Amino acid sequence: MSVQSAAADVDVDLRQLFASLARNWLRIVLVTLVVTGLAFAFAWLATPQYRAVAKLEIGSRESVFTRPAGTTNDDKPATDEEAVATEVQIISSPDILKQVAADLNLEKLPEFDETLKMSALSRALILVGLKSDPFDIPPEERVLKAMHDKLNVYGVEKSRVIAVEFSSEDPKLAARVADAIAQAYLASKGNAKKESNTAATGFLGPEITDLQNRVKEAEAKVAAYRAQSDLLMGGNNSVLATQQLSELSTELSRVRANRAAAEATADSVRKALQNGGTLDSVPEVLSSELIQRLLERQVELRANIADLSTTLLDNHPRIRALKSQLADLDGQIRNEGQKILKGLATQAQTAKAREDQLVAEVNTLKAASARAGEQQVELDALQRDANAQRQQLESYMASYREAASRADRNYLPVDARLLSKVQVPTEPYFPKIGPITGAAAAASLLLMAIGTLLKELFSGRAMRPAAGARFEPIEQVAMPVARTEPTVAEAEDEDSDDSVAEDRIGQGAALAPAPAERAGTEAPRPWQSRLGEIDVDKAAEKLIASGAARAIFVSPEGDEAAATAVLVAREVSDAGLRVLLLDLTASGAASRPMLDSGLFPGITNLLASEAQFSDVIHPDLYSDAHVIPVGTADPVKAMRAADRLPIIMQSLTTAYDLVVVECGPADAQGISRLVGEGTEVFLSMLEADDEVTQAAVKLIENGYPDVTLVTPVGREPGNPLPGRRSAA
Repeated sequence: MSVQSAAADVDVDLRQLFASLARNWLRIVLVTLVVTGLAFAFAWLATPQYRAVAKLEIGSRESVFTRPAGTTNDDKPATDEEAVATEVQIISSPDILKQVAADLNLEKLPEFDETLKMSALSRALILVGLKSDPFDIPPEERVLKAMHDKLNVYGVEKSRVIAVEFSSEDPKLAARVADAIAQAYLASKGNAKKESNTAATGFLGPEITDLQNRVKEAEAKVAAYRAQSDLLMGGNNSVLATQQLSELSTELSRVRANRAAAEATADSVRKALQNGGTLDSVPEVLSSELIQRLLERQVELRANIADLSTTLLDNHPRIRALKSQLADLDGQIRNEGQKILKGLATQAQTAKAREDQLVAEVNTLKAASARAGEQQVELDALQRDANAQRQQLESYMASYREAASRADRNYLPVDARLLSKVQVPTEPYFPKIGPITGAAAAASLLLMAIGTLLKELFSGRAMRPAAGARFEPIEQVAMPVARTEPTVAEAEDEDSDDSVAEDRIGQGAALAPAPAERAGTEAPRPWQSRLGEIDVDKAAEKLIASGAARAIFVSPEGDEAAATAVLVAREVSDAGLRVLLLDLTASGAASRPMLDSGLFPGITNLLASEAQFSDVIHPDLYSDAHVIPVGTADPVKAMRAADRLPIIMQSLTTAYDLVVVECGPADAQGISRLVGEGTEVFLSMLEADDEVTQAAVKLIENGYPDVTLVTPVGREPGNPLPGRRSAA
């Protein structure tokens, strides 16, 4: 069976676990009552502390009627968390606390200066160097330190309110100090505004005087430059040369348009005359009154000719006269057209001359306008400088008048106010006798209950076999059979070394059984013992009577004699003591009869740091004893940590009434790490031969004169107890 499967066969017995509370109720109640009493005494005797609270609202106190002109309420940024945190630091600053301490004479109160009323205990602690001497600190620093310890300034969450808390033994003093800190803060804010206002007026006065002189100089430069450059201004607030250039350009455009129109009209008249066409389509010809009359006469003649042609022939003198008149009219109309053509040509020539004149004038004004533009740039620069200085002067003068008026009327609203007057506390906030006593009682009761339950768990008493767990039969270490016939034999003389050992162990005859056969039919035979050994019962009685904490068993005969340690451990366990057997044999001969497998983790796993105590402690199948087997780790790796054996033994002896260690055929040096206070050394034997005698002699000579020989002959192992798989 594997270690994992064996460990899975164990459950926590809750009934047994919580029954430990009932078994230890007296101790739990006594400890709880003692702790509760001490807490009650502390709360009753402690000096009561009272806490007073002052609340300040951070925000602008300016109204719409007193706010400077040109500003609105939106111009001031909203107070954020950083601003509130800054005000908190200002309130708890040393300057304000020093002012409050001086105003209230706190340095004369023992509560703020422990040197005024120092107890004898404090003086003793100072003398032995366990407490710093308060006289080494200046009185002012002692008062500030005490005030800092009693002061708590914080911003109320999600608001612009700051709470100022101060605690003291005197409720009235706590209220006075809290109110004084709040008032000192408001006064400091007012003084800061006064200093800022005074600094502003002191700065603005000389600046205004200086700016006035500079504005005069700048405006004088503008006037002088304008006069020097002859930059005359036109009607549109522009330089005269530029305005004239604009007007001439407009006139030039008009003249060019007229010339082009005259030339076009003259060309159309010329083409009409050259091609023999009519002049009726020419607007200038139609506009002539003479031509209009001639055209009307022409129409009239053509009408007469048409009327007469109905009755007369073409050679009729009258018709010929009318046609002659009509031809004369056409000649007159052409002559008038020629005159109009000459007039249009003259008009075009006049416009061309006017155009040439205007072009010359425009070119002249262009040069003058360019020079005026350059001068205007310089003039504009001087004008801008003068305007900027005038605007700055006007701004400074407005600010100066505002600051001066506030200083004269002493109106400088602080950006904070006291929400409510500080109330004198009526109940102390510390100590709260009921909550302190109740908390101490609950905590002590809970801790004692948890400690009792953990102790029960680690001890293994709260463990039970899991449902359905089965155990396979195991082979037991063969035990010697009972003695059949006692005989008496005198002690024989040995060599000098053996005689010394025999004197130590005891003289006389003793009977010992013959060793049982390891297989087949056992045939007891009498044999004679030369050493004075005791049996398992006597060894157990000796351990119980002496109150030994450790029992070291050495088995020079090997694994067969290791059964002695097992039988003694079971005997002591049956007597009601908590017993653990530690198997340090190479083959695990001592622990194997007590467990159902040789694969359990044990002392080698513990030394190799592969397991903990709870993993390597297992219950004996035949008794209430516990056992730590050899284990499954590498023995070479485990022996590298052999120096930890004394620590492990000390821990085991603390948890158990008796720790039985089976060392196998070890010597005195091998068991030196296991020996401690309250240790009994036993030598296991099956036959009183030379090997046992030599082992006893060596133990006696190496510092163990009280070694006791014990034999397991006559004892039989009991029946296994079902369901015991784990000790924890």
